[in-house]
Amino acid sequence: MNFSLTVISQFMIALAVVMFLLGYYLGKRKTENPLTTALIAGASAMVPPVALIILITLVMKKDIISA
Repeated sequence: MNFSLTVISQFMIALAVVMFLLGYYLGKRKTENPLTTALIAGASAMVPPVALIILITLVMKKDIISA
């Protein structure tokens, strides 16, 4: 089964966007720097297993208490 470079790059871009949005949402609830968390999550989409580990880590982290 052959995959073209276009399909792979579209998947990577879509995964990066989804990871950025999820990273921002979870970072807003669970960290004090949501933009940094979102950028790290978006960049981690280039290596999908790392992106999954980051997502699991964010989900398992406790929520911060907002002022």
